[in-house]
Amino acid sequence: MRPTLDDIRTRLWQDTAAETYGDQYARHVLEQYKICLEMADRISQRRGTANTYFLTLNTGIVAALATFYDPTKDIPPVIGIAFFVATSLFCVAWGVMLRSYRNLNTAKFMVIGLLEERLPASPFYAAEWTALAEGKDWRVYIPLGPIEIWLPVIFFFLNVGLALTLFGGIDCPWLKTPG
Repeated sequence: MRPTLDDIRTRLWQDTAAETYGDQYARHVLEQYKICLEMADRISQRRGTANTYFLTLNTGIVAALATFYDPTKDIPPVIGIAFFVATSLFCVAWGVMLRSYRNLNTAKFMVIGLLEERLPASPFYAAEWTALAEGKDWRVYIPLGPIEIWLPVIFFFLNVGLALTLFGGIDCPWLKTPG
């Protein structure tokens, strides 16, 4: 079960009140806020890099298969099956990694929002999300998360379909040699 904002809020703030902390309180909150923003940005960059890597890898594998597959030559089933198991495992790893990055960033933005409660403005957590209609109106903002989650699933089933077609005896006209 996901913790609520109240659960996180009680864990985030120390019992020491701003009045007893001293004159550096606001500056320290701001510095911690900056660090959280930087870490959220780094997670987003890693997530983008992981997407690029796996998308390139899977696209390259499918392109190589489409280019070099010759239905007149027999590929030993063990090699073919190992190939498709490996590519399917890449898709599973991709999906798990994306979910992990997404959950990590969600948690970081929850903390950022709580830090913004103690700052003069809430530009990212409240204002930006409101300006984006909270992702509920596609004319204002289309969240990439759902698209991102479906890509590994699509490639997984593409790999399974190709494996069944090539090694399971399923007849596919687009893989036949003309003539």
